Amino acid sequence: MKRKIILVTDGDNVARKAVEIATKNVGGRCISKSAGNPTPITGDKIVNLIKVAKYDPVVIMVDDIGDPGKGKGERALELIINDPDMEVLGVIAVASNTEGVEGIKVDFSIDNRGKVINKAVNKVGKETNDDILYGDTVDALNDFDLPIVVGIGDPGKMKGRDDCHKGAPILTKALKELLSRSEKLNEK
Repeated sequence: MKRKIILVTDGDNVARKAVEIATKNVGGRCISKSAGNPTPITGDKIVNLIKVAKYDPVVIMVDDIGDPGKGKGERALELIINDPDMEVLGVIAVASNTEGVEGIKVDFSIDNRGKVINKAVNKVGKETNDDILYGDTVDALNDFDLPIVVGIGDPGKMKGRDDCHKGAPILTKALKELLSRSEKLNEK
């Protein structure tokens, strides 16, 4: 049985806390050891942790610390996605101001007010003019056929709108919406 996973392209301290809370809010398991800036452990170690997680969905963080090349987070991401025992339900792509990146087309985003929009957002969670989200660790996603890509602003840069003390509402909504749409895709 394949493990159902969701990837988040951020892993700093603020993101880790938000991901842990949001994952708990949706009844998932968070691999906190995958958090770091950059990702502190290898993709192999992350896969092993996923395999022993008690239940699905399992949420993993990958981060490149703004490295425009292929950094630790992207190498881990590729290994995880290519593992035959993993089923990627989708990705939460976090916007940043990283320069020199291609970006990724999002299926939808959650803006900094918690609204579902059909465009990308920027680092502060404001709607942009197109559906390409620019961020650290997102370019590697273009190499894969991912079922759902959700854009959000940086959890630590949305003026407290995704604050952990509020239950990480933006990230929680992104996970809930991703899970809901994933179920509908699997029904087809």
